[in-house]
Amino acid sequence: MSYSSSVTTAVSFSRSPEQAAAELREQLSGQALEFVLFFCSAEYDLQALASALNVEFCDTRLAGCTTAGEITPQGYGQGCITAIGFTAGRFAVADIGVQKLDNFSLTEAQSLVEKLIHDCRRKEVAPIKGNSFALTLFDGLSIQEEMVLMSLNAALGSIPNFGGSAGDDVHLTNTHVFFDGQFYNDAAVVLMFNTACDFEVFSTHHMLSRSEKLVVTAADAESRRVYELNAEPAAVEYARAIGVELEDLNHEVFALNPIAVKLGEEFYVRSIQQVNDDLSLTFYCAVENGIVLTVMEPGPIIPNLNSEFKRIKRHIGEPQIVIGCDCFLRRLEIELSGIKDDVSEMLKANRVIGFNTYGEQTEGMHINQTFTGVAIARCPHE
Repeated sequence: MSYSSSVTTAVSFSRSPEQAAAELREQLSGQALEFVLFFCSAEYDLQALASALNVEFCDTRLAGCTTAGEITPQGYGQGCITAIGFTAGRFAVADIGVQKLDNFSLTEAQSLVEKLIHDCRRKEVAPIKGNSFALTLFDGLSIQEEMVLMSLNAALGSIPNFGGSAGDDVHLTNTHVFFDGQFYNDAAVVLMFNTACDFEVFSTHHMLSRSEKLVVTAADAESRRVYELNAEPAAVEYARAIGVELEDLNHEVFALNPIAVKLGEEFYVRSIQQVNDDLSLTFYCAVENGIVLTVMEPGPIIPNLNSEFKRIKRHIGEPQIVIGCDCFLRRLEIELSGIKDDVSEMLKANRVIGFNTYGEQTEGMHINQTFTGVAIARCPHE
């Protein structure tokens, strides 16, 4: 038995939507495409980009989202668009957009998953069980990930799932997902991939716990806003715990001094988005009254990534592609640490295509400051 590649990758650094779409089409040509998944800078004229993509890929379905940075075949990118083409016959891909995230119910999730399974099954690529995974892309400012993911994860059952929240180059104003030929706000797209290729959904982080604890004593879970930590103004107590001045709190400090909730034996980072005028803190993930947060510090990021890639290769062999959702705060830390080129080369060497997110999703949870994704091995063929 031999193994073949069944994906192609592309990138365009052109700022012209028309030229960028044409360059993607040229690079992805040469085989019958089942589906194209893309990640693009929010700096594009998104309406023009949607039109250009629809023209160039008029015979191919697409889905994607805006980013806080791209991961391309050449490593880290910024202000560009990168894409993966999935070969027909090797992959069945189904996608459904969700435009009303409020009150997304388990019944809706079950209907959505049933349709995804039906659409994949009729392509007769591989049995659904054990050969399928789901990818979710959310508007990264929708504040709806947790509730939607809870229902979706229950409906998916044993089908593994992961995803990322769209970014907008850290402007925190407008993030978009793309499906049905358009970019949307306050929406999500759920994709199901069915393939005979081996794959593994994974999530890793390099954070180490410290001794300081912060108890959430006043919070509004719906807005992800924490007013008090340890019965003190949240920003004041967070600054004290990490040993910085209140006025010095910013994205760089948040990236290097995350806080996390412990579930079982694992720590899950709850990243801070901003300090508000009333000294409350807005988070990228839901934070509720009564939870205990642990102050974390970064460990070595390159050894962690290298160890994860080696583990994946031992399990499924050399991946033909890794779809990666990499928190933008990780990238910020990498840039501050002066190791961007080294990490970029590692991502390139391990065939990672993806984006820097405003949050990652794994097995129904919305998390931060992780590298989460799926590694897909080469497909067997006789």
